[in-house]
Amino acid sequence: MAEKILITGMSGLIGGLAARHFSRNYTVSGIGRSPVDGFSYTVADTADFEMMRPAFDGIDTVIHMAGSRGDQPFDVHYRANIVGTYNVLEASRQAGVKRFIMASSGAVSAGYERDEPYRSLVSGDPAAKPPTNYELITTDDPPRPRGVYSVTKLWAEAIGRAYSEQHELSVICIRVGKVEVTDVPANARNASVWCSHADMMQMLELCVSAPASLRFDIFFSVSDNPNNYRDWSHARDVVGYVPRDSSAQHGYGERSHA
Repeated sequence: MAEKILITGMSGLIGGLAARHFSRNYTVSGIGRSPVDGFSYTVADTADFEMMRPAFDGIDTVIHMAGSRGDQPFDVHYRANIVGTYNVLEASRQAGVKRFIMASSGAVSAGYERDEPYRSLVSGDPAAKPPTNYELITTDDPPRPRGVYSVTKLWAEAIGRAYSEQHELSVICIRVGKVEVTDVPANARNASVWCSHADMMQMLELCVSAPASLRFDIFFSVSDNPNNYRDWSHARDVVGYVPRDSSAQHGYGERSHA
């Protein structure tokens, strides 16, 4: 499906990893507020539609990684995650882009961590015996956002679905786990929802190359972590995602799957 890929947020961690990964086999360009050397690049804020719109002409696939995250005021999240995502979708529609892959967040389900057995899974308490035979949280389970950031990511998923229904645009939302700069979990909680650089790139590659018949879907992107509670089997069944890494490699329990 993709020969030319546009990556928003290329100056960020995942966007930068994606740029280097896909540039081996595709023509890659970028858009964002900070320039990135070595790529055709448009310096623009995604909230400024007119400034960024020309960058989408001739693009086959958009990987939308731009956005705000963490503990920010509502107006910051609104501009980046709501206005920005709408603008990127609309620019993609106008330019005839065929596939749109966006970064949602596993944080839309983080509220489950308040309840057992998920609370114990992420606690990191060495005295606590990890629960067994528990139900993994799937993308079909009700979201449980814990803050404005994750609420704006749910909105992004919803507007993505609307565009897939109304227009000739395939939209895939990835509920990204904890991707660390060091590629090592920073603590026990992060180890539960960690996603290695290699597994993140595998997920993106599979989404880019998925058949055109995939009109809309949502996937959790996590590694095969011992204390994981987010179900990645749907991504396996639809696009063939099988994580190769595990936080067990970094001392956090035993690998959970073969």
